[in-house]
Amino acid sequence: MSFDAPKFDPAEFSGVVRLFPLPSLVMFPHVIQPLHLYELRYREMLEDALAGDRLIAMAVLAPGWEQEYEGRPPIHPTACLGQIKTHVRLEDGCYNLLLAGVARIAIGRELKPTTSFRRAKARICFDRFPAKFEERQDALRRQLFAAFRRALPQSSVAHNPLFQLHETDIDLAALTDIIGFTLELPLKLKQTLLAECNVLTRAKHLLNYLGSEAQAAERGPKFPPEFSRN
Repeated sequence: MSFDAPKFDPAEFSGVVRLFPLPSLVMFPHVIQPLHLYELRYREMLEDALAGDRLIAMAVLAPGWEQEYEGRPPIHPTACLGQIKTHVRLEDGCYNLLLAGVARIAIGRELKPTTSFRRAKARICFDRFPAKFEERQDALRRQLFAAFRRALPQSSVAHNPLFQLHETDIDLAALTDIIGFTLELPLKLKQTLLAECNVLTRAKHLLNYLGSEAQAAERGPKFPPEFSRN
């Protein structure tokens, strides 16, 4: 995982995305996800992205996708735009890559199929910072660091790069995304966090969940993130 902002200029975004929908992987901005691509359509998607803007939209399949997986099953309307940071083509033609999340996007009209992979119109969803945000950010950040530390085993805390940073070295928007991605939270909560552009509301969602002792047994780390296979 990296806390360095990828070089992405929203002003240069074309408004069209390549869709990479998976059943249960919710990706966020500010994080890096390793991926293994073996389906032909997604290998072609990657090659198209490498020849163009290097962007792929990680989306989540809506319930009932199993019956239509080979086609165009519905997806959730909010996705994460990812930028290819590095890739390796394997001897069998498959790919391993690292994808960096760069922005939340709202998926609009899906385009008529002209390629083996899906494409859609999309718009960037920018973070919103409500009134008096600066006054509340530091306190919420400290609370989130403390709650995150409690949710991780001590061995993970010791080796997690997030805790090698001083608490004031990362802004609240990035912190909510990193925590939401790193912990094994319920899929519905992850989707809620991804869809929420109000940074304070995102932080409160996380604090409410992490502060619930009833959920303690369900939480666990996934650092470093596992390879996701399509």
